[in-house]
Amino acid sequence: MPRRRLTGGTPRAIIQHMMNYSPRRAAEAPAGERRPGDAIRISGLRVVRGTRVVLDDFGLVVRRGTLTGLLGPSGSGKSTLMRAIVGVQQIAGGQVDVLGLPAGSLPLRHRVGYMTQSPSVYGDLTVRENLRYFADVLGTTRASVDRTIEQVDLVSHADDLVNNLSGGEESRASLAVALLGEPELLVLDEPTVGLDPVLRRDLWTMFNALADEGVTLLVSSHVMDEAERCPRLLLLREGRVMADDTLPGLLESTGAADAEHAFLQLIDQGAPR
Repeated sequence: MPRRRLTGGTPRAIIQHMMNYSPRRAAEAPAGERRPGDAIRISGLRVVRGTRVVLDDFGLVVRRGTLTGLLGPSGSGKSTLMRAIVGVQQIAGGQVDVLGLPAGSLPLRHRVGYMTQSPSVYGDLTVRENLRYFADVLGTTRASVDRTIEQVDLVSHADDLVNNLSGGEESRASLAVALLGEPELLVLDEPTVGLDPVLRRDLWTMFNALADEGVTLLVSSHVMDEAERCPRLLLLREGRVMADDTLPGLLESTGAADAEHAFLQLIDQGAPR
């Protein structure tokens, strides 16, 4: 691979995650409180930014081998929650365990894939060069590079500079980075934003197939019609869980015709946490 200077373009969070640096790792939880079937276990999580409390006494359990959709408007706390899960968010209190270990622990480096909202690839490298670089960081094989390029349907653009890709293609390149090394847990922050309907459908088909293979996925979106693609839904607003249900269960409990109207109804009702 030709040597190029890596300039900008990659969020600090994803590099911290890959190198397994956490601003503050949660304290080790007593072994008796861990359950091998839990991919994510959060209790009493508190995150403060300036004078604003983003998450307060937040709790969540996600079972292994499941796909959970995290839906809510911008500013609802989705990205903050995901950053806490991958160990790159400063927390003010609480416990975040991932795959039986405190979030940000060194052994999780090869077991958790993370896609940020911002592109996590370098514009002055090709798709293939980016993936080879991150594969070297992770210590995974070159075969993983070819596999992930095919998974995200970028074979025809593998040797194109990222700067020459469309927005949707760049998002898929970022997703490929998260898929490197066949992680047990995928944390994907709005991976389908800006993509055309066909590609969105294909990616959700892939996400569900990965869950069927035993991978755990937490996928965020502010697009309510993506609720129909999620076996489990978490609706967030202002750091609060408005609902934790399946789509049929949510529609039945609210009497709404779709996820968007159900969400609005919950807001009007002031749904409890």
